[in-house]
Amino acid sequence: MALIFETEFELNEITLAAKQFLAVAGKFGVWALSGNLGAGKTTFTAALLQAMGSRNSVSSPTFSIINQYEVSGAPLYHSDWYRIGDEEEAIASGLEDMLQQQGIKIIEWWERAPDLLPPGTLYCYLEAVSPSRRSLKCYDRPNL
Repeated sequence: MALIFETEFELNEITLAAKQFLAVAGKFGVWALSGNLGAGKTTFTAALLQAMGSRNSVSSPTFSIINQYEVSGAPLYHSDWYRIGDEEEAIASGLEDMLQQQGIKIIEWWERAPDLLPPGTLYCYLEAVSPSRRSLKCYDRPNL
């Protein structure tokens, strides 16, 4: 398992952290985000879309399961698997189909169905170091 990216940032520096992340994450088609509730997965996703030039308002896909955005003319899928029970339910919800689409996929709570993620996924772990500070570490394999 190789460490691909690591940073620690204040929440008011999240845009800079997103730009630094994008400089190394581009070769990965799937970005799997891990972190406790409130760690900032959706907030970081919003910063990523903003850094990529999107003007979309980003919301948590907890209930919709998948939100689709357009970034530079290409689709970007933001998915939240928190409410998914297992791999079978993930497949029934259309998540396997989403993974086969062109474009970047950002997945929160991927641990609910880890076997669905393709080779070449970037596994990122977001942690609240303090109420205003976050740590982000990304690997080429899961760090469970």
